[in-house]
Amino acid sequence: MEFDSASVVTKVALFFVATRFLRKYFDTASKNPFLDKILSYAWIGAFVICMSIYSISESYSDTVFYYWLFAFILYCTWQLADPKITKMVLIATLPVFFTSTSINLLRDLFPNVYEAVSEQLDTLDGFANTWVIGFSIYTFIQGKKERQQRQKEIDEHNKLMAERNTLEYQVAERTAEITKQKNELEKTIEELKSTQTQLVHSEKMASLGELTAGIAHEIQNPLNFVNNFSEVSAELCEELNEYIDSEAFDKSYAKELLTDLTQNQQKITHHGQRASSIVKGMLQHSRTSTGEKELTDINALADEYLRLSYHGLRAKDKTFNADFKTDLDPNLPKINLISQDIGRVLLNLINNAFYAVANAPQLPKEESRHPLVTVSTKLISEKTGSKWANIMIKDNGSGMTEATKAKIFQPFFTTKPTGEGTGLGLSLAFDIIAKGHGGTIEVESEEGKGTTFIVKLPI
Repeated sequence: MEFDSASVVTKVALFFVATRFLRKYFDTASKNPFLDKILSYAWIGAFVICMSIYSISESYSDTVFYYWLFAFILYCTWQLADPKITKMVLIATLPVFFTSTSINLLRDLFPNVYEAVSEQLDTLDGFANTWVIGFSIYTFIQGKKERQQRQKEIDEHNKLMAERNTLEYQVAERTAEITKQKNELEKTIEELKSTQTQLVHSEKMASLGELTAGIAHEIQNPLNFVNNFSEVSAELCEELNEYIDSEAFDKSYAKELLTDLTQNQQKITHHGQRASSIVKGMLQHSRTSTGEKELTDINALADEYLRLSYHGLRAKDKTFNADFKTDLDPNLPKINLISQDIGRVLLNLINNAFYAVANAPQLPKEESRHPLVTVSTKLISEKTGSKWANIMIKDNGSGMTEATKAKIFQPFFTTKPTGEGTGLGLSLAFDIIAKGHGGTIEVESEEGKGTTFIVKLPI
């Protein structure tokens, strides 16, 4: 057999293409540098081996070469450690391997058959080589598409990760901003609570000051009675002692003196209790509410705070002048409530009523009216069986507009000049009645004619 240089060149070229394909398709430069180095110079080894095989045995040169090539490719796939690669290599090389082996066996064992079908065998051998090249090109193209697809997926993943990182940064930034705002709001709320506490305390102290001034004036009356009746009683005792020592002792006259003395003592006790109740009311008003309800005479409470409010205002302003009267329902039973809280409500409403009549604009003489505040109570029985105690504080001041009526129970709203009111009185009164006692507080007013506050407490 003559030396076939074209066959050697074809085999080396085939080997070069195969190794080049393996390097590019499987990216051996980054995944397996050692194998990549072998593949880059393997075509030189293939040329040397082909020449060596032809020099030893031309008959089996093709078979030996394909065996070596097949073994080399299996080694490469083993190095890459990928079953998919091994499968692809086997599909690409097995046709060439079996074609070469079959041709050599027929040529050596059945020469006649070989001669008869040599042309067909050459065609089959060419097809096998073409299969390797075609499959390699197809696989390379598919690999390129897969790499592009993988790269596209990687790019999309990177894009998503970048967007996620950006979103996480924005979320973290927004969270930090919200946390900062939350801390600022909490601080503001604490400051508002502190301010509210101070204002409530100021409101209570202001009402306490007005109450104290009223008490100082109101308590003077029972104390004057106590002093007067005490002096008269002392004179009666002295007269009784002198009469007992006299010879003209008359038992009936002695009993008359004792009766006068007893009546004086009863009046001293009555006015002493009156003074004691005034002091007790002041103490209840000044101390913090315990939240404990007790049976309370609403009529007595309303009358007490009406007088205390009037005398308190008179003590503060000697020019203040107004009348007051009561219209109390004698059938009103005692109600279970927190008396010092209801006292604060009544004091605030009555103070406002006196303030309204004192500051009402002057009317023409033909329409003039004397300032008057009226406190009345009434027992209300409903068809449902529920009973209510109505307390009405009425004044004949200048009245209120609809806009003012809509706001009077709002915290910090006041119609008084700056420095004369905090705007918390009616707000606190509303909370005490509505939230503390389950009642209601309403207002009826007409501009130029006056205002009436109606407090309803359940019995």
